[in-house]
Amino acid sequence: MTRMEDDKQPDSASEPFREEMIWKQLKTVRDPEIPVNIVDLGLIYAAAALPAENGGKRVEVRMTLTAPGCSMSDVIKAEVERKLAALPEVREVKVEVVFDPPWDKSRMSEAAKLHLGFDSDFGAPAPPPGSFKILR
Repeated sequence: MTRMEDDKQPDSASEPFREEMIWKQLKTVRDPEIPVNIVDLGLIYAAAALPAENGGKRVEVRMTLTAPGCSMSDVIKAEVERKLAALPEVREVKVEVVFDPPWDKSRMSEAAKLHLGFDSDFGAPAPPPGSFKILR
């Protein structure tokens, strides 16, 4: 998928809201410092659509960042809010940035690990001592 296709917004006139649209939109948001979308990076802890008080939908997202001092936090959060607000029937968007549980590289998808050059078992716990036999 090209970057232009990634940024395509749903046509609210032709398509009714579906919850999977949330995840599709979130996958178009990238951390500007890492060339991978925030879903595959494992930054999204929860995302759901609820009824809004004034009708329509309220989208709530609970997410984290790769580090608490991330200089791009406001940019990423604003992009999430903007893209989710563009979905059909969405009247409210609430994005909560949390650091508990803390993010670590094991939360990344296999595709993200491969894209960034990590082995597929990167982030897995180390094997217990003595589980390897050293041959000489």
